[in-house]
Parts: sequence; structure tokens; C-alpha cells
Amino acid sequence: MEATAQEVDAAVRAAHSVRGALADRTVRSAFLRAAADQLEAAKEQLVEAADAETALGPVRLTGELARTCYQLRAFADIVDEGAFLDVVINHPDDTATPPIPDLRRYKIPLGVVAVYSASNFPFAFSVAGGDTASALAAGCPVVVKAHPDHPALSELVAATLRRAAVSHGIPKGVVGLVHGFEAGIELIKHPLVAAAGFTGSVRGGRALFDAAAARPVPIPFHGELGSLNPVVVTEAAAAERAEAIGAGLAGSMTLGVGQFCVKPGFVLAPAGASGDRLVKSLTDAVSDTEAGVLLDHRMRDNFLAGVAERAELPDVESPVTAGACGEHTVSAGFLTVPAEKLTDAGEYDLLLEECFGPLTVVARYEDEDEVKRVLDRLPGNLTATVHLSTQEAAGEGRGAEILAELTPLAGRVLVNGWPTGVAVAPAQHHGGPYPATTSTSTSVGGTAIERWLRPVVYQGAPEALLPPELRDDNPLGLPRRFDGRLER
Repeated sequence: MEATAQEVDAAVRAAHSVRGALADRTVRSAFLRAAADQLEAAKEQLVEAADAETALGPVRLTGELARTCYQLRAFADIVDEGAFLDVVINHPDDTATPPIPDLRRYKIPLGVVAVYSASNFPFAFSVAGGDTASALAAGCPVVVKAHPDHPALSELVAATLRRAAVSHGIPKGVVGLVHGFEAGIELIKHPLVAAAGFTGSVRGGRALFDAAAARPVPIPFHGELGSLNPVVVTEAAAAERAEAIGAGLAGSMTLGVGQFCVKPGFVLAPAGASGDRLVKSLTDAVSDTEAGVLLDHRMRDNFLAGVAERAELPDVESPVTAGACGEHTVSAGFLTVPAEKLTDAGEYDLLLEECFGPLTVVARYEDEDEVKRVLDRLPGNLTATVHLSTQEAAGEGRGAEILAELTPLAGRVLVNGWPTGVAVAPAQHHGGPYPATTSTSTSVGGTAIERWLRPVVYQGAPEALLPPELRDDNPLGLPRRFDGRLER
């Protein structure tokens, strides 16, 4: 099933040849809606295939498929509205210093986008996921490198997208699909690939990022690589509701058997009595969590090795020990450590690295200085969370200060919530400083479309030669900024 270099080349060339078929925004949005409709129509078959390959369960997979269809329709709405084109028109102004000529700016699609599927979201971050949906919405054909954990599902979803394309006069080559590690390398190197989107490990993503940069013509590589997703619990918050925070943390860190990219993997909690109550609540809740199946045995082996290596560190305790259960499942657990062990570089730095699976680390701090010193050592993250007391949330105490300390660490900062659950919404940002992502863009939400576009300006072009998007009479009815005025 591994694609050869020749097959990768054929898929990319087929995608490249059909770029013009996506030029009409009306056709493009209709294609995206048809794709959502046809995925929903094939729900039973798709969920059954996904469960057979991932063991994530029909309930979780049905919800994820619904999210995927919603995402496709949301991008169709964005295409119809047209604001993503960012049209700006300036007429000549000889009184300006320096004088302004006739300038007309908008955004155009980059070209063929390579999409690398994720293991943990076989629908939402895979063949028909956010990277594919946003790239197609931008007017870019895609070639998807299927994840080896769900090859059959990938084929089914790709076939569904192609049927939707053909139903609107778009050649099926608009969505290519290849399998295999070497195919992924060939894909990123192909001269007709204009950009890439990736969700996966730091090691794999960094290798592809470096390959994208090493090309004779480097291309944008938007990779989501990994995240610790730190949580800070203030002493006042723990005193106010330690039990609720402990239970909430347990639910978030074990959701999906800890296989979400926004799992809270590191928590700073107070060392005193209120912190003890939080740890007891967490212990009770995690102990009651059923064992689950990780996506494949490689991940399971890495999880078990990672737990063991962390638990062996001096002064690290394991109130609930995560480990193997039977031949395929793992149990959830968590570790505790004095926060002062993490204030300087050393062997405890392992605790500041993501462990993919149902495990979190609770660092017990003695004072606010320890919290700040640990936060100063954290890498970039997708999310960062703070739990505040009612008074702190109202503006008393260090709430605003902690929020400011977390802001440089993540793309999404939460107050009194949990990061698992990434809403598909216009204001969403799913990204963060490296190594969370390799760029400043988002892979979830409407602005994800911006990754696959580039601006171009026409200067002094006669009206008759301009694309319709840039003409004065605005025949397409686009939102735009016209001589400094925002027009809707």
C-alpha cells in the first residue's frame, strides 16, 4: 500500500493541474457543503471503519465526524462571504507624502498543499480535517499523506471527497492520497507542493519542517508538534474549590485516554492543606477512571516507558500509578514533585516534556516565586490555564499578573476551565510558540484559511484588466477597505 515516488508525483501533478477548477468561489463553497453532506450520508460505514482501526468508540467518532462536517460548512460560509480575500483598494493621492499610486490588494491561493494526517483525530485532523478544509476553501488542491493508524478509513474519506468534487464539476485529482513514510518525504520535497500542514510529534514534524526549509524553493510548513499545556492553580482557588479542580483535572487529562493535543500535562498546585485536598480529589477521580486503549502499540510502549522513566526520578511520587492493563489497555495516573526541583535545569527537565497518554505531573509549589521560576522555564504550548478564586477573578490579587505570565507561553489562555475541547469558531486559535507549532497560525477556526494564501498588489492596472475582486464597482459584492473606508 506504500506509495512509490512515481505515485506521489502523479498525485501532486494531478492536484496541480486542477487548480483552476477551484477558482470560482461559488463552486468551491458548494463542493465543501457537498463533502459534508456525503460524509454524513456515509456516517455508519465511516464510523465503523474508524472504530475498527482506532478503537476510539462509536460515540467519540460520531461526534468527531459531526465536528468535521461542521468545519467544512463553516469554511463554505467563509468562502461565500469573501472577507478572507482581504481586499484593499487605494486610489491615487498626489497630496500624500510620498504620493500614492493606484494600488489594489487581495489574496490568492498558494497552490498544492500537502496535508499530513494526525493519529488521534481520524476525522477532524485527517483526510477531511481542518488542514484540508481550509486549504480547499482557500482554493488550493490537496495531497494528503494518510496516517498509518487508519489507512482504510483514509481511503473511504478521500473517495467521499472526490465524489463530492466530481458532482460539482471539479476533477477528482483535487484531493490526492498517498501512504507510507517515504511517500511523506517525497511529498514535502515535490517542487509543485506550495505549502504543508502537519499534526503529530515534535520529532516527525521537525524533520518535515527542516525538509521544507531545505528545498531549493522553501515553502511554508504549518506544523502542530506537541504541547505540555500547563495549568496554574492559585492557593486561593485551591482553598475555595480544591475538590472541584481535582475532579475537573482528572476528567480533562484522561479524556480520550489522554491522547488529545491539549491534555493538561503539567500542573502547578500549592503545597499546603488546600493542595493536599486537590491531590486527594485527583487521586479519587483518576482511580475511578477505566483503562483505555491507546491508538497503537508504539504509542503504548512509549507511554509506558515515559511513565517509568519519570517515576524513577528522586522525590517523584505516584499517588495513582499509570501502567499496563492487559495486553492492549493502559490505566491513567499522575505524578507529584516539589516545584523547586524544576526551577533550574537538570534531570527533572524530563517532567517538562509531553508524555502522550493519560498522565499528568503535579508540581507542588511553596510560594509565588517558585511558580514564576518554573513558568519561565516552560517551552511554547498550545494552551495555558489558570484557576483563580472568585475574588482573584474579580480583579483582586495576582490574577492579572499570572495571566500576563502565561500569555507568552501559549496561543490560548484559559481562566477557570480546562483546555480539552477546541471549539470551531471564528475567534479560535489553535497554535502557539515553538515547539507547539512551527508558525504563528492556527489550525482550527476561520483564520486557518490564511495559511494557504498570499497577498498580491496591482499597481496602476487598467480597470478592464483587473480581476473582478479588485474592480471599483465590486461586481462580486465583497467586503473590502475602499480608500480607507470599511465596506460591508
